[in-house]
Amino acid sequence: MKRILAVLLLLVATACSTGNDAVLAGSEFQFVAPNGQVRIRYDGDQRKVVRGLTGPDVREDGKTVSLDDYRGKVVVVNIWGSWCGPCRTEAPELQKVQDETGDLGVQVLGVAVKESSADAPRDFLANRKLTYPSIQDESGRSLLVFKGLPPNTVPTTIVLDKQHRVAAVFLVELISTDLVPLVKELAAET
Repeated sequence: MKRILAVLLLLVATACSTGNDAVLAGSEFQFVAPNGQVRIRYDGDQRKVVRGLTGPDVREDGKTVSLDDYRGKVVVVNIWGSWCGPCRTEAPELQKVQDETGDLGVQVLGVAVKESSADAPRDFLANRKLTYPSIQDESGRSLLVFKGLPPNTVPTTIVLDKQHRVAAVFLVELISTDLVPLVKELAAET
């Protein structure tokens, strides 16, 4: 009887699964890294919308930063921490992306995670002369909008198209030349 029950449970579980690429199911983004990839591109109908990314502004107490502030823009969401070595190299590169492509309708948006206060992230932004906004998110709760995204992968960069659908996910440190061609391509989409 236990074997029959186990087989039935297995059948029910597999019947409800979404296959190897869960991003194709539903209308909201669900992160999947096929074969452990760390650089993932989503094209056309594979892209799913992200909604609800919001949180306190690192720079200004009482102010909120929201993905909705950048409607119609390509948004490069970078998850970082002042304690993260690779983030120290990557942040100026993201500023280059902002400087080079901002006029094309591209916005870099940081999310500072695992920071117990805003002091260290504020210093991080000021010391590197970063002008793009960042959300203060000690717990990582704002990142729940990226369902399935590994919470400990810092830095992570998620590129959203103009409709705020996920076009690419990078689970590795990047330089500007990794992103500029992609965001220019997305900015040119109609």
